[in-house]
Amino acid sequence: MTDAFPDRPFCSVRCKSIDFGEWANESYSIEASDEDSWSDDDSAKQ
Repeated sequence: MTDAFPDRPFCSVRCKSIDFGEWANESYSIEASDEDSWSDDDSAKQ
């Protein structure tokens, strides 16, 4: 069975490339709090 939307979740290869470029250029970001930071101390708590 072939996928009817091979570029999913993007509409095309072009849109996928543009989105990747925006992430690579750090035009997009995900907000994080201090609780989300990774450190050696966090691994010891587990």
